[in-house]
Amino acid sequence: MADDIEDQFDDDNHEAETETYSSDRKKHYFIRELKMMMYGFGDEENPYQESVELLEDLVIHFVQDMTIKIMELSKQNKVQIEDLMYLLRKDPRKYARAKDLLIMNEELKKARKAFDEAAKY
Repeated sequence: MADDIEDQFDDDNHEAETETYSSDRKKHYFIRELKMMMYGFGDEENPYQESVELLEDLVIHFVQDMTIKIMELSKQNKVQIEDLMYLLRKDPRKYARAKDLLIMNEELKKARKAFDEAAKY
């Protein structure tokens, strides 16, 4: 009788875990990009799925933490570039990379604008 009760609880636990796992199933936003980055940094062309998922979890947590910190700093309840740069100021590598990406973004905007204007004529 006790074994039947334990089996019933084990089945209930297993179903609850399965439901939780499937409801917590997240979208994989960066899998393709992370695989390419990992390969570019010397990993296998098809890295272990667990490694990619772990790296994605780290990226997502980093973005969430930075967003929370930005929102705490922000006076307008908006994520602003200036606030991000302020948070990155103590990490020279991240700050320099963010600055490079912002400069590249501006250059791309100018190039697109010039291309659109040239296409009109």
